[in-house]
Amino acid sequence: MRFHEAPPVNPDIPPEFRLSSYFYELPEERIARRPAERRDGSRLLVLDREADTRRVDEFRNLPDILATRFPQGALLVANNSRVFPARVFGHRATGGRVELLLLTPLPLLHVKPTPDGRNSAEAEGLIRTAKRMKPGETAQFEESLAVTLLERGDFGRCRLRLEWTGDITKIFNDIGHMPLPPYLERPDDAADRERYQTVYADASKTGSVAAPTAGLHFTPEVRAGLAARGVKWAEVTLYVGYGTFSPVREADIREHKMHAEYVEVPDETARAVREAKAAGVPVVAVGTTSARSLEGMFAAKGEVAAFAGETDIYILPGRRFNVVDALLTNFHLPESSLLIMVSTLAGRERIMAAYALALASGLRFFSYGDAMLIL
Repeated sequence: MRFHEAPPVNPDIPPEFRLSSYFYELPEERIARRPAERRDGSRLLVLDREADTRRVDEFRNLPDILATRFPQGALLVANNSRVFPARVFGHRATGGRVELLLLTPLPLLHVKPTPDGRNSAEAEGLIRTAKRMKPGETAQFEESLAVTLLERGDFGRCRLRLEWTGDITKIFNDIGHMPLPPYLERPDDAADRERYQTVYADASKTGSVAAPTAGLHFTPEVRAGLAARGVKWAEVTLYVGYGTFSPVREADIREHKMHAEYVEVPDETARAVREAKAAGVPVVAVGTTSARSLEGMFAAKGEVAAFAGETDIYILPGRRFNVVDALLTNFHLPESSLLIMVSTLAGRERIMAAYALALASGLRFFSYGDAMLIL
């Protein structure tokens, strides 16, 4: 199945830069619509680049797998951002229904008081209505939140003005819905409030509109097993934006423009990475968002150092990984920038062979699916 219209294949484009090189057939029934019964009950495909081997294991065995492969220890770096119920429903003055997906992370809102004592901030979001809203029109979301459309942008993104009373986080928690990926093709339910969230998500880092899904498999027991085997843990923050689902639309992937996301690499994490590198200990990114945080930090600073700001880093063939040595990740959409990223790390042919093994072995794909460890 394809998730967007494919551009024409141009034989003049080298295979590694040809979008069609990153396509694979995925039966719809292989998309995980619901999470596994237990977080660590997921399966794990282990791709060892040095040995050039691929095998299917269990995620709960991750501590033993890492300890065997890296007896000198390892440093796992995870994204601690928290998903917020960013999808809310309201109404227009005419009574028509309005759906809003707020894309701006709540901690990044620049809040200003209004003359009538409310709070106001500009933000970015997606607006869905039966009849197109016009700039200047305001929709009401409960009594406490009003949203005015200021300007329309590319791919449905809109510039908005929010006005509210009280605590904006509480408002979204009270009336919002979890922003499940569109390919799940179902509304969120009560279970998603917990399961579409990592167990280590930091409440002070609430603002992602998609989960850092490689982290969904971790449990306190797995983390305890890692610590017992000398595997260290550090955290970054990347507020996952809706752009993570944006398809690559260009036949030549070099022409794709990557979305920007806000990243924080705290000093203690930068220090842990520097110490790992100095000791020859591998840095294992938990998910593509953690990899993007670390590599975006290095691109911005030219070294491993504390960083806070946006990154629009695009990792594609020819780009070197300067920080990340290994990667834990889920299985990604065909022809996506994330599939291109993991192929850059492991090699496209290796990744496509690993995906073929995953399909042959009954593994489940995408956000609530199984995982892959690239060593």
